[in-house]
Amino acid sequence: MMQGEGEEWRVVTGEFSSPMHIALDRVITRKVAEGESPPTLRFWDWQDPTVVIGRFQSLKEEVFEDMADRYGIEVVRRTTGGGAMFCEPRDVITYSLSLSESWLESDDIVDSYREMEDWSLDALDNIGVEAEHQPINDIVHGEKKIGGSAQGRRGGTVLHHTMLAYDLEVEKMLKVLRIGEEKISDKAIQSAEKRVSLLSDQVDLPRGEIIERMVESFAQGRSVRSGRLKEEEIEEAEKLVEQRYGTEEWTYKVDREIEGLE
Repeated sequence: MMQGEGEEWRVVTGEFSSPMHIALDRVITRKVAEGESPPTLRFWDWQDPTVVIGRFQSLKEEVFEDMADRYGIEVVRRTTGGGAMFCEPRDVITYSLSLSESWLESDDIVDSYREMEDWSLDALDNIGVEAEHQPINDIVHGEKKIGGSAQGRRGGTVLHHTMLAYDLEVEKMLKVLRIGEEKISDKAIQSAEKRVSLLSDQVDLPRGEIIERMVESFAQGRSVRSGRLKEEEIEEAEKLVEQRYGTEEWTYKVDREIEGLE
């Protein structure tokens, strides 16, 4: 990732509701585009178990809603494409990058996914996890998937976010997500376990320490400061939750414009 002249990255974290995380992505990326906020790496702390569906997915086709209700799992729709992600607060590592396109070395979309994951792959390698980028948007360990990412662009800015599996309750995931099998079975669980690689199975480090190592890796060759969200960013995101990202209309509606971030 290119180093923008005269600019430094802000690294922030915070615990918010699931719709707030979606709204913050949108607000921060817009403010980066307008020059009101610096390029930002934000780590998400989840308040609640959540399924995040891609912008163009149908909730009814991706989620068993009755099971999500039974487990108290919220379903939210993000502003970018990609597939459904199952997460519980202590079981995933989620982060967003909001930046100008001028920071990127390549104009190619596929290359940009790899470019924006280089630092995280270095961090995983440094803690003993052999991982690589698999086009277009997967992070894999051997033949198993560790995580996935998604992107959206508007006004010369990029929103890139990634979720890595630190730990995972496969049986619960299969009861909530419609992943091939219509009902839970030992065969389905074994099949899912063969496709998913967990960081907790590969390295004896707490989730928080892995995040610290990732921040250290990101800071290599970049001007980085530990920061915090601005009050106006939080206030604008809260309004967007009320108006859009926390509404059933947004969560259930599928027919969206293909270009840009909504």
